[in-house]
Amino acid sequence: MDDRTPSNQRLHGMSDVVFECVLPYIHDSRDRQSISLVCKRLYELEAQTRKHVTIALCYTSTPKQLLQRFPYLESLKLKGKPRAAMYNLIPEDWGGFATPWVEELAKSFKCLKSVHFRRMIVKDSDLELLARERGHVLQALKLDKCSGFSTDGLLHICRSSRNLKILFFEESQVIEKDGEWLHELAMNNTVLETLNFYMTDLSQVSFKDLELIAKRCKSLVSVKIGDCEILDLVGFFKSAVALEEFSGGCFNHQAEQYASVVYPPKLCRLGLNYMSTNEMPFVFPFASRLKKLDLLYALLDTDDHCLLLQRCPNLEVLETRNVIGDRGMEVLGSCCRKIKRLRIERGADEQEMEDEEGVVSQRGLTAIAQGCLDLEYIAVYVSDITNAALETMGKNLTNLCDFRMVLLDKEEVITDLPLDNGIRSLLSGCNKLRRFALYLRPGGLTDVGLSYIGQYSQNIRWMLLGYLGESDSGLLGFSTGCPSLQKLEVRGCCFSENALALAVLQLKSLRYLWVQGYRGSRTGCDLLAMARPYWNIEIIPPRKVNLGEGRETEHPAHILAYYSLAGPRTDFPPSVIPLVSVAP
Repeated sequence: MDDRTPSNQRLHGMSDVVFECVLPYIHDSRDRQSISLVCKRLYELEAQTRKHVTIALCYTSTPKQLLQRFPYLESLKLKGKPRAAMYNLIPEDWGGFATPWVEELAKSFKCLKSVHFRRMIVKDSDLELLARERGHVLQALKLDKCSGFSTDGLLHICRSSRNLKILFFEESQVIEKDGEWLHELAMNNTVLETLNFYMTDLSQVSFKDLELIAKRCKSLVSVKIGDCEILDLVGFFKSAVALEEFSGGCFNHQAEQYASVVYPPKLCRLGLNYMSTNEMPFVFPFASRLKKLDLLYALLDTDDHCLLLQRCPNLEVLETRNVIGDRGMEVLGSCCRKIKRLRIERGADEQEMEDEEGVVSQRGLTAIAQGCLDLEYIAVYVSDITNAALETMGKNLTNLCDFRMVLLDKEEVITDLPLDNGIRSLLSGCNKLRRFALYLRPGGLTDVGLSYIGQYSQNIRWMLLGYLGESDSGLLGFSTGCPSLQKLEVRGCCFSENALALAVLQLKSLRYLWVQGYRGSRTGCDLLAMARPYWNIEIIPPRKVNLGEGRETEHPAHILAYYSLAGPRTDFPPSVIPLVSVAP
């Protein structure tokens, strides 16, 4: 065929047929974006072959714009409320409605098989429409930390979606009317692989339906449920022969009664709610094959953690609370050297008072840095930290991609502040970092330390800064670096509106900014310095938040700014002020 014919054009000496063959195997969105910028033909080819898109904020585009750009999408992940909503920092009525998206997704995206909504308001009518229009081809539905729907909406999905492989609504606020949705899922589905309603308030769940799902769905590999009695799940465990992950359940009887529980032979990812010292021995027989362990809601003390972790040499993921203590961290560093992800949440204050060992400090982090050299992710609340510990992490943890640390705000004095040199060593040594969160206390990092973060964050794309720096100079020094930073979240810092606006203009890759707590100007007009086409700026004024039991707290004002091809929002609630939205 003549190379000059339209069906066989040449791109830089190479036939576009080659690119048509290669592009489907390129999945990284950043790589595909770069390819689409080469020329018009590659832009078109990339649009035709893109199978998945993640939209980090639902107001940055419209469904019609997405359809026009990527008409053959098979999978979409869409995020609504800002991440701060998980900590009740964003007003409940802020927005994030799924309805406009569902209406277009259900009717116009003919190849769509997977939908993932995160922190969005999803109505029963949305689920009904999705089930009616896409139920016959829908393979995955994730309602991740969503609200606004009930079990009636789930019933529509479970009745119509017989090809569903993933049903996930962990940590969603679901209005429970009955358990019929699970029964319909059990009766209609034979291909389910993942079922997850962990950390919801659903209680009308029949263990018989769970057992039936296990019998009918031979590819079931992951099940995360609520507080179902473990003894009622004996039949489920017996039938779920392919199960690799289980979380949930509870223990309401004497420990010896659980001797009859036999876990599936392939189980290697485990999370048992309310597991205490008495029930822990039932994990010992298969502890050596565990790759993931979720102890966030277990009732274990520091000694229990040490005893259990000694038996888990193949552990790769651990989630727990700081009751693990420095001793537990030392056991982890010596016995679990394959750890890749470590998450240590803050425990209840009253528990910390009962168990003085239940704190994590530089001692524990140093042990991890010396023993767990494959670590890729760490999120930890610490009671104390030193520059030397951070330097050790920077020296040893060269595979680290995600670092998040919060210094607990207690009465004791931290003697090694500021952490300027330690943070510099961490960032310069861990050059694979893509996500970085540092939440200290006043005096924890000087303006010089803040400028170090900018200087040594060449590849970081998301960052959270809490109570860092001393003045606007620190922020402006920071903003001269961070060439890859796309999302910046700032809380409790001392920066002025003017400095924030100037910093945004210097951060060339920035697409999203959230700030809570700043020095506001009298009119708020200083923020207008960052106004430009496609850039939306919203203000959430200071407000009082009811904590219950007659207690209130004052939330300072928020700034939310982001790039948007959709233009100004049309669903602003009373709690949000649209400061500016410049048309293209």
